[in-house]
Amino acid sequence: KLKPTQMQGASFTISSLGGIGGTAFTPIINAPEVAILGVSKASYKPVFRDSQFEPRLVLPLSLSYDHRVIDGAAAARFTSHLAEVLTDMRLALL
Repeated sequence: KLKPTQMQGASFTISSLGGIGGTAFTPIINAPEVAILGVSKASYKPVFRDSQFEPRLVLPLSLSYDHRVIDGAAAARFTSHLAEVLTDMRLALL
């Protein structure tokens, strides 16, 4: 129900396709944004940990960003930090 003028002027956007069951996608940056985070549907996957497989809830994240504004290494550190915080929400308080 948002009007186009109410969706303009952001520098960072979060977009989710999880509600329709998407597993991964490449979000497109709309000027004047510098980055957009795509969130897909979480699902349980087997993850190898401590010499065995165990079911873990996995949330696919996709980050698109403008390389003229954001360095790729900084974007990778942001995505890694976000994954850590989502894994242990107590980190969000630090």
